[in-house]
Amino acid sequence: MGFQGAEANVNDTESISKARHNKDGDLALTFLTTCDHTTDVLTAAHTSYKSWLNEHPSALRSFKGMMSSAKGKKIVVFLDYDGTLSPIVHDPAHAFMSDPMRSAVREVAKCFPTAIISGRSRDKVYEFVKLDEVYYAGSHGMDIRGPPQQLKSYDGKYQTCRALDEKGNEYVIFQPAQEFLPAIKEILKELDKKTRGIQGVVIEDNRFCGSVHYRHVQESDFALLHEKVQSVLGKYPQFHLTRGKKVMEIRPSIKWNKGHALEYLLDALGFKGSDNVFPIHIGDDRTDEDAFKVLKSKGLGHPIIVSSIPQDTVASHSLRDPSEVLSFLRRLARWTENSTY
Repeated sequence: MGFQGAEANVNDTESISKARHNKDGDLALTFLTTCDHTTDVLTAAHTSYKSWLNEHPSALRSFKGMMSSAKGKKIVVFLDYDGTLSPIVHDPAHAFMSDPMRSAVREVAKCFPTAIISGRSRDKVYEFVKLDEVYYAGSHGMDIRGPPQQLKSYDGKYQTCRALDEKGNEYVIFQPAQEFLPAIKEILKELDKKTRGIQGVVIEDNRFCGSVHYRHVQESDFALLHEKVQSVLGKYPQFHLTRGKKVMEIRPSIKWNKGHALEYLLDALGFKGSDNVFPIHIGDDRTDEDAFKVLKSKGLGHPIIVSSIPQDTVASHSLRDPSEVLSFLRRLARWTENSTY
């Protein structure tokens, strides 16, 4: 988040450093020119973001207007994890959510059905969040721990079990990509072997997809890394490559994404074809656009993107970063107490 502004500052710092090698008479002029350039870049970025906000207004500033259309409807909350409930970090194993965020999610889940749909494996997300009040969909929705429901036509093949959590609540595991598990294990082994010589690569097992993190990889090695990932992918025609924030993912080529997971959970909660539901989906990644599109196509609820820079999205509203997500969730929980909902 805010990468463009940060990149500009780095470049400007480099320019100032180079200026030190000039004659003293040139140094002041170079410094002033660099400062002017920095100001211009930041002003342009601010203007661009302000214009973008006109199309995707702040969900905090627009809260009352947004929630007025939820009166008399059942709110259901969907949340991404990385970049939404936790900040983006250099090491994906350390993407911890704060205690205040956990408390806010817990309070929201007490008021409304709440699900976390993440690209991480379901077990990893649960270990980060540690809330039994929440439904979990890992691997971009290909591994769902959802509410118990009557068997639907697709459940005969994919529903793997019914179980009880520590509090005795029943839940169902739904895995539409289960048949791909053996191949994914092979892919992960090959990815680890092929990329071992590239410094900074992190291979993550997200159960139904293999993630290749390259945040710490030298830019000069990007092409080589992509080539090696593609060489592994070429052996498995039933899989395809997608991209996220500094990550490449090899995923099964099935018609299933976060949007389908959102629809599945709404169905499981008893809202299939219902206009009496108000879903809110908050996320920051490209994969969240699939869920945003579902809400937009159905004319239901509000998709909210988390971003501090302008980007293409079908989301109706925005929040800058996880700190604003925290504020929004707290306000949403309080809204229940103060409304006739």
